[in-house]
Amino acid sequence: MEWSDCPLVEQISGKAAGQPVVKGTRILADVIVEEFESGSPIEEILENYPKLSEDTIRQLISFAHSHKAQPHL
Repeated sequence: MEWSDCPLVEQISGKAAGQPVVKGTRILADVIVEEFESGSPIEEILENYPKLSEDTIRQLISFAHSHKAQPHL
């Protein structure tokens, strides 16, 4: 997933091994989306990551879904 256009995500060398994280945290953006796609409800994700707001979680999921690579025809 390419997160460079998402204003909620930062990628800093030396922070979380340079992986895309939610700004101001060490929470991997991909993990939030993966948990949701694996069936975790947003309420459960909120419990697992109390530093994040429900709005932030919803925006991350929305961004990821709208920026998924389209299959080649």
